[in-house]
Amino acid sequence: MYKREQLSTEIYFNNLLKTKDITSILDSLTGVILRPYIIGYVNHLIQNHIPCTVAIMDLDNFKAINDNYGHKIGDEVLCGVCNDMISYLGENGFVGRIGGDEFMLINLKDLEYDDKKLFYKNMYANYTVLRKNISLESCDPFITATIGSATYPTDADNYDDLFTLMDKTLYRGKTKGRNCYIIYVEAKHKNLEIRKLTHHGIYQTFYNLSESFDKGTTVQEKLEKMFPVLEEDIRIKNLFYITEDNKVSDLLHTVNGDTVDDIDHLLTNDMFKSNSVEEIMDKSPVFYDFLTRHKLETFMIVKLRMADKKMGYLMCAEPQSHRIWQDDEGAILYFAGKLLAGYILRS
Repeated sequence: MYKREQLSTEIYFNNLLKTKDITSILDSLTGVILRPYIIGYVNHLIQNHIPCTVAIMDLDNFKAINDNYGHKIGDEVLCGVCNDMISYLGENGFVGRIGGDEFMLINLKDLEYDDKKLFYKNMYANYTVLRKNISLESCDPFITATIGSATYPTDADNYDDLFTLMDKTLYRGKTKGRNCYIIYVEAKHKNLEIRKLTHHGIYQTFYNLSESFDKGTTVQEKLEKMFPVLEEDIRIKNLFYITEDNKVSDLLHTVNGDTVDDIDHLLTNDMFKSNSVEEIMDKSPVFYDFLTRHKLETFMIVKLRMADKKMGYLMCAEPQSHRIWQDDEGAILYFAGKLLAGYILRS
């Protein structure tokens, strides 16, 4: 929680504190600056021609924390992240809460690309702020976030344009799999349009999968026809098919003759998602060896099953070490698996 002496070092907040109690400036839960005043502070910096790097930080899958652990734990997570951010920024900036699990970070020190990159990189490294477990009394949820960042006046000379650039880069980070930071670079991001970055409805994806699936006449052809839809909507680079007798093949033909006979140890349900292969090392060592040999770090796998009959597996796997698989992505792969299972059963 911010203290009066921390805020009063800045002219903007010092002037506010002359007429307002500090409790009316800070978020009552997390102790960071409320939305009107953190945005007001950015406008103050711009009006006074004070360079700053501003970012929107959105916690990944925060709804799942509330759903799985309860809102009390969710509140404790928010407080823990905010305390870490206050400490990490120190005297170089401020953090404010602009939504339920969305925050604005103002950095007065790091204005050049390399400095910004190091600032964000260190946020995610060494259990500083993100990519770490927050130890609470009843659990220790793993916390990640997606960040979109832009700098005044390098990238924009007014608040509205600056916010638009942050919003674009935040969505870009989400489309890359979340759990990452994107720093606005004009040459890369100038022509990004948010409506092109966001998904169309899941119904449309299911429809596209069904239409593509029907164009194939064999398992291999059906996988090849579905792949462009999965590539676009789940943003995958390869698709793996594991037969009933646990032999692995993939659409890029990078796998040749591998067998993973302990894969079923993972799937007590029809789906398993992992953001790090290390968590399966003890339970499925053969499958772990397969993934590490092929330099695959994160994976999402569904069982091909109709009624009680298992017919293999369908898997997305990526070398990206910090991808966060989303629920809608799981639903899409599950639907593709059901289409394939039905076809195999009928064949």
